[in-house]
This record gives sequence, C-alpha cells and structure tokens, in this order.
Amino acid sequence: MPVKIRLQRKGRRKKPYYHIVIADGRAPRDGRFIEQIGSYNPMTSPATIELDTEKALDWLEKGAQPTDTARAILRFKGVLYKKHLMRGVKKGAFSEEQAEKMFADFMVDKNDRVAKRVEATKQAELDRMKAISGTAKLAAVEEVVEEAAETAEEAATDVAEEAGAETATNVEESTSEAAEEVAPEAGSNEEE
Repeated sequence: MPVKIRLQRKGRRKKPYYHIVIADGRAPRDGRFIEQIGSYNPMTSPATIELDTEKALDWLEKGAQPTDTARAILRFKGVLYKKHLMRGVKKGAFSEEQAEKMFADFMVDKNDRVAKRVEATKQAELDRMKAISGTAKLAAVEEVVEEAAETAEEAATDVAEEAGAETATNVEESTSEAAEEVAPEAGSNEEE
C-alpha cells in the first residue's frame, strides 16, 4: 500500500483551500485519507500554511512519499531539513543536540526572511491602495503647497532684509495669503 502525503481540495469554485493529508495512493484525491496533518490556503498573500511538523516527520520516516506541492510545503516548513538532520544523527555525523541547534538556527533565519517578505507584501499592498484611492496624489499636492509656502517665506525674508523690519511683516502676511490661494488651485487640479 503506497502511502502519500498530498493535498485534498476543499472550498468553493475559484476559492480553494487544501487539507494536507496522509492517504493511500490508490484513493481518490478528495476521498478517503488516513490522517489530516495540516492545511494550506493559497488565496492569502502570502499563503497560509498550518502543519503538524512532528506528524509529518513521523510519516516521512515511515516511508510516505509527498507529492510535488506537498514536498514544497514540507521544505518551506523545515520538515525535510529536520529529516535530513535526523538521518545525520543516525549515521553518527553529529549529535542530536547539534542537530537541534542547527535546526533552531535554520528556523530563526527562515522566520526572519518570511517576516520580511510579509512586511514587504503589506507595504506593496498599502502603496497600491494609496495609488488607487488618490491619497498619493493628495500627498504630492500637499508637498507642492509646502514647497510654495517655503519659497514664499524665503522670498519674504529676502525682501524684508532689503526693505526693513516693519515692511517685512506685511510682506510675510501677503506671501502667506498667496500660498493659501495656491493651495485651493492645486486641489482643484487634482480633482480633475
């Protein structure tokens, strides 16, 4: 009886999620199975994987053969690496403590890389939503208005230095009024 580690499709049309199961190779894809060891949801970004690694490792050691997708999932969760390390322990290449330390280091590094990827995905989605909603355009308009206000203030201080201190306050008031007039014009251009 060939035992397989494979995916069992669930969910509705165009919204799949999968159970990771141990099944007889002759059983239908969504039919009978021996044990369910996890789940996989490819519809989330990044994909959500829940897996009982101890059961998966136990079944691999008993001779269960994973399908291609199941093998990729097991590799991602570190089960195949742990199996590799346990095989090294059995051969006497290193001790079990060394193997556990190597596996712990591997998982810490792996989790850091996954966390960075999740953060990058969230940031990309946030940027995309800003571009769609127009908040990026509003931010650009606000930057233009701020630059115009700074330029007006610099011009006012230059004129004030030349004309004197009393006229400088009048010039600053007029430049702030001009900056306020520029801001609504920039906003109306953004709406078009």
